[in-house]
Amino acid sequence: MAGGWARDDAVNEQIDISTQEAIARMRARNAGRGAVASAEFCAECDEPIPEARRAAIPGVQLCVHCQSGRDRAFKPAGGINRRASKDSQLR
Repeated sequence: MAGGWARDDAVNEQIDISTQEAIARMRARNAGRGAVASAEFCAECDEPIPEARRAAIPGVQLCVHCQSGRDRAFKPAGGINRRASKDSQLR
């Protein structure tokens, strides 16, 4: 149950919007990967990419080790905090 001026389904609506935005960002990031054939050898270290990985991820270009390094270095874009904290509302 929402209080104040918010509708009863405002929280669920916000969760749905946030989820849809995250999915849209990931789809935009991965756009075009399916059109490229999977590489047999890693684009960074030239190690062979296992057949199971190539079958599971169409268009894969990196081995697990190199992809893990990129994933660790990836800094996600800051999201929008639509629910302001009580402190910021009092200022």
